[in-house]
Amino acid sequence: MTKPDFSFEKAAHRRGFLQVAGVDEVGRGPLAGPVVAAAVILDPANIPAGLNDSKKLTAVRRDQLYDELMHAADVSIAAATVAEIDIHNILRASHIAMVRAIAGLARAADHALIDGNMTPRDLAISAEVLVKGDARSLSIAAASIAAKVWRDRHMVALAQQHPHYGWERNAGYPTAQHKLGLRQFGVTVHHRRSFKPIHNILYQDKNVSD
Repeated sequence: MTKPDFSFEKAAHRRGFLQVAGVDEVGRGPLAGPVVAAAVILDPANIPAGLNDSKKLTAVRRDQLYDELMHAADVSIAAATVAEIDIHNILRASHIAMVRAIAGLARAADHALIDGNMTPRDLAISAEVLVKGDARSLSIAAASIAAKVWRDRHMVALAQQHPHYGWERNAGYPTAQHKLGLRQFGVTVHHRRSFKPIHNILYQDKNVSD
């Protein structure tokens, strides 16, 4: 099984780019919570060992690497809100979060390696897209870890306010517990109203009340 490496970053450096950021997002599938993106510029001389696609790591290992990245790399994390998801759409909102994450880096990036197959519009710097980039580029893998850990922790915090949906375990994804919570307790301000399951609940409730 191949693991991510630093070859894309090195190639960008050879083309004259000095600050190459890996960019990834998490949270396009959940019914609740923001979509979150991270941008990471790694220090070639101090890359944490074991970086990989966040989905291939245990939660404990992700947490360890997150802490290491916060000390060893330039990391910026940004979100697009539930309201922005509903106003635009989830793809556009994820791109908004990516642009914000890049803009938030302490060192201005001059090139971005972006997970996926689309470059966000309004991106002011050079960029290339990498399908399954979190399994190919160490910088994108780092971004996937940062975004995933930050969002998971955010959903744990939201679960303290709304304990009936299991967000501390499902991070807002449509698990059986989450769906049961929706049926029993309804929709919260953190639910994405443009997503079909939430829209259907609200529409049914409206019909019943009418």
